[in-house]
Amino acid sequence: MAFLDRSQIVRTSDRAPLARVKELFAGILIVALIATVGIRNVVPADALAPAIVTLLFAVAAVTAGFALLSRRDRFRTMWFDLAGCLTFIGVVLSVLIEPDQMIRLFTLSHQPE
Repeated sequence: MAFLDRSQIVRTSDRAPLARVKELFAGILIVALIATVGIRNVVPADALAPAIVTLLFAVAAVTAGFALLSRRDRFRTMWFDLAGCLTFIGVVLSVLIEPDQMIRLFTLSHQPE
């Protein structure tokens, strides 16, 4: 009956995990939401979706940069996962962007909206 004794297999640690991925990801998304509210007053309504997607890609690039600078494998994996999640959210939101919205973002127009 030695195979029923799981005390040798399952080891529980009494320490709290050092990496709080869920809290960090929620914090990054809250900061992105606050930045979106701030950007909403600066850019026109048509250019809001491209600006948000660009913001998400920039934050994902910074997060991947942190991953490259990290020395521990566990934290490196966490940072790369966060960067991948932010990139995925940016790609999903970019589906909502129409091509003429991107053109309006980069061209100057003197016509009133």
